[in-house]
Amino acid sequence: MLKKIRVQDAVGETLSHDITEIRPGEFKGAAFTKGHTVCNEDICHLQKLGKNHLYLINLEEDEIHENEAASILAKGLAGPGITWEDSPREGKICLTAETDGLLVVDKAGLAAFNMIDEVMCACLHSYTQVKKGRQVAATRAIPLVMKRTPVERAAAIAGQNGGILAVHPLKPSKAGIVITGNEVFNGLIKDGFAPVLEKKVADLGSAVSGIEFAPDDETLIQQAVEKHLADGCDLILLTGGMSVDPDDVTRKGIARAGAKEMNYGAAALPGAMFMVAYIGDVPLLGVPACGLHHRVTVLDLVLPRILIGEHIGKKELAFLGHGGMCMDCPECVYPHCPFGKGM
Repeated sequence: MLKKIRVQDAVGETLSHDITEIRPGEFKGAAFTKGHTVCNEDICHLQKLGKNHLYLINLEEDEIHENEAASILAKGLAGPGITWEDSPREGKICLTAETDGLLVVDKAGLAAFNMIDEVMCACLHSYTQVKKGRQVAATRAIPLVMKRTPVERAAAIAGQNGGILAVHPLKPSKAGIVITGNEVFNGLIKDGFAPVLEKKVADLGSAVSGIEFAPDDETLIQQAVEKHLADGCDLILLTGGMSVDPDDVTRKGIARAGAKEMNYGAAALPGAMFMVAYIGDVPLLGVPACGLHHRVTVLDLVLPRILIGEHIGKKELAFLGHGGMCMDCPECVYPHCPFGKGM
């Protein structure tokens, strides 16, 4: 229950909530914090903030203050790799990454959470790569005082699967590369793919342990894959032979090596001819020629997800379509752009 009183009559009263002050270009925050005792010197300042009245709170049994509500909501939202301080300001709590890694958001759960009246959570896009300490989300109860039941309901929805927000660390992998194509194998042209892939792998905290070259021969491609598997590689990247020409036999070589699951084609540009296959638990990524000419392709969207242990199948490749078209900007600013943000 809220009791409204004139500011002039509030001397000696304790504030029930933070009072925000905004000075454009200078300051935005709490001019007075919850628990502050109003004194004569505060009256003019409060009036300048447009506060001619203050509210005293006498909570009913079924009511909850915004700060307590924010704490309950944050606890429900936070999954593995997410941390937060139980010190709400102006009814809001920020959630941050507890570790370096990839932010994963249960988008359906987030929508269900935000459908509850008088609560909210906003976050970064799912699959954003973050550093420890980076803010990834914020939550708050919207009114100063609200019924406890909706807050508890929202928190229960958030916590159903262990939290709507999680940051998963990227697991270091031992990667092998297979460069296919007669022209490279026979020395007619110099390979440019290996340095590109080595950098992408290294930038994500993994390392390439070996590079094999194979002509457009499915048996030799099979043998190159098997050599990496025998060397203990837990990730294999293959280049070339991903289009529709008769001599593009890379996929056949992968199948001969024992791939039981193979998904060819991704709803993303550049990278439509991308392939994901598995031999046991080892993912094999077929990188089309666009990976040599474009700084960012579908590989950049999928590889981090592979490195947090996510299984990429037909559904995951299909869902890349929303937001999966690179705008091919003259100056690439990825990941600070829409590419891949609809996943």
